[in-house]
Parts: sequence; C-alpha cells; structure tokens
Amino acid sequence: FIDSWQKNKPTNVEFNRVPVMWGPAHRGHAQLFYTLQALGKLTALHNRAFDEIQRNGKPLVAPGDDKTTLRMQQAFARANGITDAEYAKAFGSFTVQTKLQQAEELTRRYRVEGVPLVVINGKYVTDVGMAGGQTNLISLINDLAANEKRR
Repeated sequence: FIDSWQKNKPTNVEFNRVPVMWGPAHRGHAQLFYTLQALGKLTALHNRAFDEIQRNGKPLVAPGDDKTTLRMQQAFARANGITDAEYAKAFGSFTVQTKLQQAEELTRRYRVEGVPLVVINGKYVTDVGMAGGQTNLISLINDLAANEKRR
C-alpha cells in the first residue's frame, strides 16, 4: 500500500525509505538495501529482494557474520546482473556504512517498534495502528503533508 501511495503522492512530498535497525538480521537487510541504493539498483531490485526474503524464505543475511552475509547477498546480486566485485565494493563503502549509522540513529530517535512507521517533516509520527488502518494512514499522511505545505 505504501508503494501504491508513492506512485500517486502529492508532488510536494519527498518520500525516503529507511530500513529499521533492531538487531543483526535487520542490519544485514539494511546493508543490502543501502548497497543496492549505492549501486543505483534499488528501484529495480527492492521488490525482488523483498520477495526473496519474505516469500522464498532466503534470508540473505547471516546475523553477526558479515562475510557470509556478503556471500549470500552477492549471490542474489549476481543473479540480478551485478558482479561480485561491484557488490563487495559498495557493501563495504563509507557511504553504505554512514547510512547504516544514520538508520540506527533514526530507529532509536523515533523509538520504532513497528513498520511501516511514517515521519512527516520530522514533527509527526504515525503508523497503521495509530491511524486506524492502511487507508486512514494514507489519508493522514496526505493531510499532514498538505498542512505542512501551507506553513
């Protein structure tokens, strides 16, 4: 439902997806996210990675074992046209490491307990439960964004 909203969101709204950082497994998935982003492949491969993890039961991460995580993710990347060397370079890059630290800080700052959590202009924080459902969440996001645009 977020992807659907994103396609029709108000033009004044900038949407930034930030992976949650609750532990080693989430860190590995965030590293996959930011590595694909650094390679310019996130848009093309985000849903494929999600399906691989959630629908196909392939975690693409070995919590606490960066070398095995890298190999698992390289296999996914290779199957999607990215060389092992390209992937490894981005995986260990300063950019990816910095984004991981920022995601960890945001997870702490906003006390993220569930996803998707939506933050509007750094002021408003809501989720499906607080909004009373997916449809209400989308409506609330649009209303708060419109209110911020008027300011």
